Amino acid sequence: MQANQEKNDQSAHDYTALLNALVNASLKIQPLMLEAISKFDFNRLQKETPIQFHSMRDAYEDYIRTFTDNPQKFAEMHMDFTRKWMELWQKSVTEFVSGTHERAKDATQQSGIPHRKDRRFSSELWEKSAFFSFIKQYYLMTADIFEEAINDAEHIDEDTKKRVSFYLKQYIDAMAPTNFLFTNPDVIQETIDSKGENLVRGFENLINDMERGQGLLKISTTDYKAFEIGKNIARTKGKVVFRNHLMELIQYEATTEKVHKKPVFISPPWINKYYILDLQEKNSFVKWLTDKGHTVFIISWVNPGKEHAACNFATYVHDGVLKALDVVQDITKEKSCNAIGYCVGGTALTMALSYLHTKGQEDRIASATFFTTLVDFSHAGDLKLFMDETHLDIIDSEMEIKGYLPAEIFRNTFSMLRANDMIWSFVVNNYLMGQTPFPFDILFWNDDTTNMPAALHHSYLKDLYLQNKLAIPNGFEIDDVPINVTKIKTPTYCLATIDDHIVPWISAYKTTQLFSGPIEFTLSASGHVAGVINHPDKNKYCYWKNKKSETTAEKWYDGAKMHKGSWWPDFEKWLVKFSDGEQVPARKCGNTTYKPLDDAPGRYVSMKAPE
Repeated sequence: MQANQEKNDQSAHDYTALLNALVNASLKIQPLMLEAISKFDFNRLQKETPIQFHSMRDAYEDYIRTFTDNPQKFAEMHMDFTRKWMELWQKSVTEFVSGTHERAKDATQQSGIPHRKDRRFSSELWEKSAFFSFIKQYYLMTADIFEEAINDAEHIDEDTKKRVSFYLKQYIDAMAPTNFLFTNPDVIQETIDSKGENLVRGFENLINDMERGQGLLKISTTDYKAFEIGKNIARTKGKVVFRNHLMELIQYEATTEKVHKKPVFISPPWINKYYILDLQEKNSFVKWLTDKGHTVFIISWVNPGKEHAACNFATYVHDGVLKALDVVQDITKEKSCNAIGYCVGGTALTMALSYLHTKGQEDRIASATFFTTLVDFSHAGDLKLFMDETHLDIIDSEMEIKGYLPAEIFRNTFSMLRANDMIWSFVVNNYLMGQTPFPFDILFWNDDTTNMPAALHHSYLKDLYLQNKLAIPNGFEIDDVPINVTKIKTPTYCLATIDDHIVPWISAYKTTQLFSGPIEFTLSASGHVAGVINHPDKNKYCYWKNKKSETTAEKWYDGAKMHKGSWWPDFEKWLVKFSDGEQVPARKCGNTTYKPLDDAPGRYVSMKAPE
C-alpha cells in the first residue's frame, strides 16, 4: 500500500514537473513563433503531394464494396476487434489499479494481443508503465487488424489491395503514439529532465528546416555542415576529361604502378548524384577499385533544367553512355572496357548494350555489371502501384511548365516508401526530442537530389513502368533502332539486395532469364544503397551465391549459399577474368585529344536543383 502511495506521489510530481516544463517552453517558443510567421509565406505549404493520391478514392471504394457485398464478413471482423479490445482493456485496468504491470510479451502470450519487435517502441519506458504499454499494444493491435482486414478482403485484385494497404500504412504510421508529445514517454521524460528545453530546440529545428525549404518543411536527416563535396566526400583524386550538355566524364588517378589492361566505366543513376560510389575513403567503391589496379571512369550527370526538357533515353544513351565509351576508348587505346550500371544508370547501359549489338559493335563492352537494376518492370515494387495513365497525365501537366520533374518530388516519394525511417523518426528526433541528426554520408547524398527531364521521365513511366517495353523484344527503340535485350550475349554480373524497396530483388533476378549470355547473380543483404556500398573492411552484412541458374528467383534462393562479409571481393575476382590478364603501366588522366578540364569531382556535381 505504501509502495503504491509513493508511486502515485511520484506520478503527481512528474505531472507537475511536466506542466512547469511546458509553460517554460511555451514562453520561450512564443517569440520564435511570431518571428517565423512574419518571415515565411505559408501559402507555399499548398504544394503538390509527392505521390498523387488520385487513385486512393477508387481503391478505397473497391475495398469498402467487399464488405457491403458481404456484411457477415464485416460483422466477424468487428467482433474480433471488440474481443481483442476488451482483453487488452481488462488486462491494462487490472495492472493499473493493482500497481503491478506484467511485461507486454508475457501478457500477449496469454491473451493473443500482438507483440512484435518495433524500433519505435524499443525504449524500456514503454514497458515500465501500464498506461504507455496499453497505448503501445492498442496501436499495434489496431494496425494488425486493419492489415488483416485488407489481406482477407475478397473479390478485389492484388494491386488494389496493395494500394489500399499503402495508403492505410501512411495514415497508421503518421498516427503512431511515438509521434506525439503526450503519448511518447521518452519525449515526456526528456521534457521533464530538460525543463522543456527539448521543445524549444525542436521548434528552432523546425524553423531551420522551414528556412531550408524556403517556407516548405524540408526535414533534416543528417548534419549537412559535416560534409563538403570535394573536401571530405567525393574526394578520390581524378580529372574531368570530357564535358557536354548532359554529363562530365571523370577519370581517376591510378594508385598502383601497374593497372589492368581493360578499364572500368561506370554509368551511375541520374536520380541523385554519382558520388554514392565515392563517398568517403572508408566506403568509396571507386577508391577501392583503383587500389585494386583498375583504371576507373565514371559519369557525373548534369542536374537538368528547362533546357533539357526534350532529353530522353536516346539522349542519355548517345550523349551519355556511348559518348563516354568513345572517350574511354580514345584515352586508354583499348577496344573494349568493363562497364558497370547502377539502378537507372544500369537500365541505360542495358539499352546501350542492345543498341551496340544491333550495330555489330557489342565487343566494345567486354563485360557488364548491374547494381540493383530493373530490365523487366512487370513487378517493379511499390512505385509501380501508382503508375497509371491518370497519374502520368498529372505528372505531364506538372512537367510541361518547368520542363522537368522537380527533384524534391523524388525525394519525398522515396521517403514515403519508408516513412517510419525517413520521415517520422526524424520528426521525433528533431522536433520532439530537440536533437540534431547524426552526420551520415549516405543521407547527405540522399538529400542531394536532381531533376528529371520531362521527356525522359515520361518515357520512364509510360514505356517502362506502365508498358514494360524494355522486356519485350523490339518493344523499345533508340533512334528507330529496336532494342532486344534477349540478344545481349555480354558476360554479366547482376547484383540485387534482399531488402530493396525500389528494385525488388526478385524483379532484378528476371534479367537472368532475359539475357542470352553467361550471367552470375549475387544477392546482398540490406537495401538499395547500404547493400551496394559495403566496403570489405567493415566486415558487415553477407551475400548469397548460387552458381546454378534457375528459372525463378525462389528456386535460386533455395539453392544459394550464404557468405559472410561484403560481395565486393567476389565481384572483383569475377571482373579480373575480363581484364585480359596482363597489366600495363599506370595511365595518366586524359590525353592530347581529351585534356583534363577540372579536378574531380568536377562542376556538375555541385549543381543544385533550380528552385
